[in-house]
This record gives sequence, C-alpha cells and structure tokens, in this order.
Amino acid sequence: MTGIMMITGAGRGIGRATAILAAKAGYSVCINYAEDMKSAEETCAECAETGVSVTIFKANVADPSDVRALFAHCDNTLGPVTALINNAGIIGRSVKLADLESSVLLDTFAVNVHGAIYCCQEAIQRMSTKLGGKGGAIVNITSAAAVTGSPNEYVHYAASKAALETLTIGLAKEVGPEGIRVNDVRAGSTDTGIHARSGNPDRPAIVASISPLRRVAEPEEMAEAALWLASGKASYANGAILGMTGGL
Repeated sequence: MTGIMMITGAGRGIGRATAILAAKAGYSVCINYAEDMKSAEETCAECAETGVSVTIFKANVADPSDVRALFAHCDNTLGPVTALINNAGIIGRSVKLADLESSVLLDTFAVNVHGAIYCCQEAIQRMSTKLGGKGGAIVNITSAAAVTGSPNEYVHYAASKAALETLTIGLAKEVGPEGIRVNDVRAGSTDTGIHARSGNPDRPAIVASISPLRRVAEPEEMAEAALWLASGKASYANGAILGMTGGL
C-alpha cells in the first residue's frame, strides 16, 4: 500500500489522469468533484479496475464546511490522507482585466487560492508529526500563467496561480519540520478542454504554434510530475516548483 491520495477536481483533465495513475501506483484514492458527477464516477470506475480502494465525494473546495466534510469522508472510508493533490481550479473567462466582473474575480480566488488553503489546513491536521500524524506530501497544481501573467486573457487567473506558488514556498518551510513536503507542478497548456469551457477554444492551438515542442501537454504528463513529487522518489524536494511547460 502506497498510501491514501486525495485529488481535488478529479473528474476530468489533470485531476482524472492523476487519480488513475495514483491507483495504478497502488494508492487508495479519494476523488473529489464539484459538479460533474458522471465524469467523477467514470474516473472512480477506472481507478477501481486496478484493484485499489476508491471513493468519490462531492465538495466545493471554496466552501470550508464542504472541505471539512470531504476530509471526514476520506477518514471514514479510506483513512487519513497521506498525499493531497490540490488540482481543483477555474479560469473564469477570457477577458481583459479592465472588463473583468467582480463575481468572476471572487470565484477564481475562492477556488484556486482559498480552496487550496482550506484543503492544506485539513491535510496538515492529519499529516503533521507534531499532531500525531506520520507525515505526508502536498502537491499544488499551478500554471505557467503565474510567470507569464497571461495578458489580455487571464490576468486574474494568473494572479491566483502566482498566489498558490507563493503558498507552496511558504508552507513548505512552515510544515517541513512536521514531516510534510509541499511542492508544485507549474503546468503548461494542457489538452483538457478547460479553455473551451471558458469560451476560448482556440487557445491550445495558439500555444502549440509557439511552443518549442510544437504541441500542448497531455494530462498524463502533468500527472506523472504530480505523482513523482508526492512519492518517496522526491523525498528531498520541498518548496520546489517543477516547470512542466514544454520550454515555453
């Protein structure tokens, strides 16, 4: 048994790929989703085919009471989480900052930043050796937008991901002495459908045209990075931001 991994936003895209890869690696898997139950159930079924224990739970990570319920569910069905992948995130919509609605700004930070913090708080309560835990690993999924700024499209989203990278660095120093490693996958544009859902379906093709690798990433490539950072193979990685951007 490798441990118990929770992946937020695991119904689709990078989260789904990470859940399936975690199951194949021997983790018991807790799949979180916010709205798309069908996709989460499909992810769960594929994980279960590997023979590991799997559970799914609906929770909006932007709601701290939902996050508490999510972790309690994991406790009761699989046991205390030993690895957390903070993958849940939203882009909002493609818009210049001057035209950004306040509701979109609030939602973006509520999910991408506040939600990750709420999940980290719950994970620390279970992992910290100072609190009786056995240690663990937290991996945050951010974006190349954190350093490019994503002008004319997603400055609000870029700012939220930059905040999450700062969280990674600070929290790694704070809880490292408690046996918890905190690291980050800085994802490049990935073939997940998220841009189409945000009203910008042509963006992956545009990124592919300027990428040194002349393509966008596959979700499984981001999942491999997340699983490595969560594993014992990355035992001295703490506060690391692993750029998976294809050299862009």
